[in-house]
Amino acid sequence: MEALFIGHTYIDVTFITDHLPTGDEKTLADDYAVSFGGNAVAAAFCCAKLGIVPDLLTTLGDDWLSRMFRDMASRYSIPLHSRKVREASLSFIMPNAGKRAIVRCRDDDHLHPFPMLNLSGCRALHLDGHQPDAALHYAKRCRDAGILTSLDGGAVRENTDELLTFIDVAVVSERMCEQMELAPAEMLEYLKSKDCKVGAVTLGERGIVWYDEKGAPRETPSLAVPFERVIDTNGAGDIFHGAYLYSYLARPYAPWADHFRFARAASAHSVQHLGIEDSLPTLADVEYVSRTMREAVQKAS
Repeated sequence: MEALFIGHTYIDVTFITDHLPTGDEKTLADDYAVSFGGNAVAAAFCCAKLGIVPDLLTTLGDDWLSRMFRDMASRYSIPLHSRKVREASLSFIMPNAGKRAIVRCRDDDHLHPFPMLNLSGCRALHLDGHQPDAALHYAKRCRDAGILTSLDGGAVRENTDELLTFIDVAVVSERMCEQMELAPAEMLEYLKSKDCKVGAVTLGERGIVWYDEKGAPRETPSLAVPFERVIDTNGAGDIFHGAYLYSYLARPYAPWADHFRFARAASAHSVQHLGIEDSLPTLADVEYVSRTMREAVQKAS
């Protein structure tokens, strides 16, 4: 096991349309994509596509959508450790003008306890806060074993405050700041108070504000993807997480500024494609974006 990602499985149906029907209306979408989804799940697929395949502990049922997901994971050679639910979760995603609206159908009623795994060889753990009992258990084990722990703080979940006590790299969203009624700078101070070695707040097209492994405040602007090339921003954050985990695993002694620059290029590539699977970058894609795209003028602060 190179790394362990823990999350919640979705099947994403993404479609582009200028009009949503109501009543007895029908409409024809311009394009669509069907893919795997879920925060840590998409991050795991990103890491695998870049060349380091993690294990994935995630929710699965016995229904046909879950079987579809197993086929998707098999294509990427991702070892699955399933936690049973009655049925797969589903997302309907409608990108529009650089934003996206989402309707989710979620089953997070776990029918069995999470599996106990052998962490021999594991070098990183990535969590998104789903399966909070499993997240806390493995965060504690990995912290005790000296394994890097990473959190995608997309939203406040039931044990986020306790979980952060065992997190080395916490990258949280602006939404989580709003939920906790903290400005981004205040959030960074909060993450420092939890002893997170690296903390960051992602601000979409405004880049990220963060502090590095020495505690120094930093800003990393986003890359300026031309507006007309932005197709689907859903999953861009998940790909950011998967890419910095890959970068860390590939170059564990590189500074986190390098890992985050790598990840922002992966994310900039992703928004130019429809659906998460087509958004996953290769190493060549990341290199090309890094070489050809300039930094955005708009600053995070």
